[in-house]
Amino acid sequence: MSKKYILFLLLAPVVAIAQLKQATADSVVISNDYVKVVANLHSGKVHYRFTSGTVFENTVAYVQDVKSGLLLSTAFAGHQVTTDDISDPLGKGICLNLVHEDAGQPVRLTQYITVYEKQPFILLSTVATAREVGAMVETRNISPLTVLPAMQGKITTPGKNVLLTDYPFDNDNWVDVISRHWGPEAISGISYELASAYDEQTKNGFAAGSLVHDFWKTGISYGTGAFSNRIDSFIVYGGAATKDDPSKPDSYGGKDGTHDYVQHGTQMGASVASPLIYLSASPDVRNDLLQFGNTIKKIAGFSNWKQSAPFYWNSFGVEGVLGYEKVMMPVDVAKVSDFIHSMENFNKTTQPVLSIDSYDQNIYSTEVLQSINRYGKKKGQQLGFYFIPFVLWTWKNGINDATLNTGGNLRDVILLDDNGKYVPYKDGDWGAFPIDPTHPYTRNYIIGQLQKAKAIGAKFIKIDFLSAGALESSRRYDPQVRSGIQAYNYGMKMLRRLVDSILGPDIFITQAISPLFPNQYAHTRFLSTDVYSHLRNSQPGFPHYGSTCGSMISATHFWWTQGTLWPYTNMDVVVMKNFQKNKDLTAQEVKVRLFSMMTLGSILGDGTDYRNKEAAARARQFLNNAAICDFFSRPRAFTPLRFPVGNGQSQQLSFYLPGDTILVSAFNFDTEKPFTETFVQAELNWPDRAYSLHDLLTGQEIGKIEKGQPAFTVNVPVKDAVMLQLVPSEK
Repeated sequence: MSKKYILFLLLAPVVAIAQLKQATADSVVISNDYVKVVANLHSGKVHYRFTSGTVFENTVAYVQDVKSGLLLSTAFAGHQVTTDDISDPLGKGICLNLVHEDAGQPVRLTQYITVYEKQPFILLSTVATAREVGAMVETRNISPLTVLPAMQGKITTPGKNVLLTDYPFDNDNWVDVISRHWGPEAISGISYELASAYDEQTKNGFAAGSLVHDFWKTGISYGTGAFSNRIDSFIVYGGAATKDDPSKPDSYGGKDGTHDYVQHGTQMGASVASPLIYLSASPDVRNDLLQFGNTIKKIAGFSNWKQSAPFYWNSFGVEGVLGYEKVMMPVDVAKVSDFIHSMENFNKTTQPVLSIDSYDQNIYSTEVLQSINRYGKKKGQQLGFYFIPFVLWTWKNGINDATLNTGGNLRDVILLDDNGKYVPYKDGDWGAFPIDPTHPYTRNYIIGQLQKAKAIGAKFIKIDFLSAGALESSRRYDPQVRSGIQAYNYGMKMLRRLVDSILGPDIFITQAISPLFPNQYAHTRFLSTDVYSHLRNSQPGFPHYGSTCGSMISATHFWWTQGTLWPYTNMDVVVMKNFQKNKDLTAQEVKVRLFSMMTLGSILGDGTDYRNKEAAARARQFLNNAAICDFFSRPRAFTPLRFPVGNGQSQQLSFYLPGDTILVSAFNFDTEKPFTETFVQAELNWPDRAYSLHDLLTGQEIGKIEKGQPAFTVNVPVKDAVMLQLVPSEK
């Protein structure tokens, strides 16, 4: 896909470009108003100098061929440049083709660097080509952008308080997106598919990420020295495959990788292409991230949703993990249906969904679920369905006898390591065993699940544990599928086509545990792992994961995904009183959790046991609130003003949502220090007039903004949050 996209760019019609292109005996320069690209024809190195102040100096490319070994672009004797004027869906521009070649090397390396006339970002890719006719290149490690100290490479960014943001491969294991300071102590790690850096005060920074997700898992390996605004090592490469490391903290290399036991599969051919990489730097890294999401949307497509956003009640918050405890299901689900129907505002904009979760389909018969659907329909409700397409949960000692229900044995379809043993995913006596997305047995299994969903009238589907389908394996049914992401993309494309053909195009699909990319097959995705609605991970008596603060640490860094990768995000469910057997929540904790979901553009999910009177009373206060329901009918993500730093639990965060009526929110997860936030007109850009400040939940006026007032201040008590509406005054 990357290679095809590059060829599309090169073969596009030639157009006149008003960009600066300069050539000398030593270098070729391509520039626009945002960036200057300098290719040195003596060394083969490339410099990227952004007008915002970020500089990538002395960068190289490489391929590590299975037979020939590591070949850096600087190791070739000759470096030649040609340029092509291009026009494609991203705009008009110039593609710089930097060819590295040497009679003594079996491979030719070509860097494609596209600078658009009016875009602030550039696109980078590298293609390795065998020089001899009939010869092949084979690699599992190829980079279009590498910064190495040994090559005098470095990245410098403006500011004295710079953070680097490291993104996990998926949202499993409650791992966090981490923004880290450095200097005088160095930091290092691997980010996946995306990395960014920015100054904490000004937000000046850059973002680099992969745009096409049909073969490579893209890793971004980084390392810094003592200087707080300089990155010494930065390697963007296709071929990331990392094993979980229990010796490290979960979010710092322990469980934030790809969970692989097998090396990344190789790409092989007369030519092989690296990931297609987006690189952008600007005075505001938030713009770089938003543009990254919008660029993926243009290249990969988008699952649009034209109806109102769904509201859903999910059984997982009430039932035990396997559902067999029968805490509520199936006898009392009618009481939930009745209560939901009684909330007038909750039912105004959409048909609420009764989503039966977590293996319940293997416990409750189709007939039972059909009866729930019939009952819900009378109350104006729809049914949701849960299944796991690329995993079979079973007993480890029964692997050889386990079947996929619709035909085929697990032993024939399970992923294998290099020694022919099964690849563990969720290991244990009762475990989750990954299956091959390319195998016909897997397709039949998915068809069987979707036929059950159709039989019960489901209109909402939650798919889970998808990361298993992206694991590397030593065997595939389809030999043309050579990598984990290629298999996962194959499986997700198949799944979406089957959903559309069996259930119809009006089925809402949400992903739970899953890789961030590819994204285009669903309508929403969890921004973190399951959330239990307690305030902090460090809260006594609650799990040390799944808190509102914990989810906000990751979700804030993903605010840009709403509207670019998916129509909405999913922050999992809120509960009005308690999650399963956890301790009771306070009303304040419920409010903070609800505001966090709204702030990040989430659909409204609820997991409450409404047989409890106190829980029902809180739902009437929070979930039947007219302003809350109106917002959730068309969720929109707020823009962060303060990003989380690290993953400590005393975060103080603030956001705003531009529009005809501006909304602001602020969160104080600290247990000791109040949070005073000042919202500035110059940043929020509210029109110069008088406003009333209204509490969104109660509608009460809590302050005023006079015409010409440059800022206003909000005080947030400990363990609390506020959400305010700027309502234009009549005068």
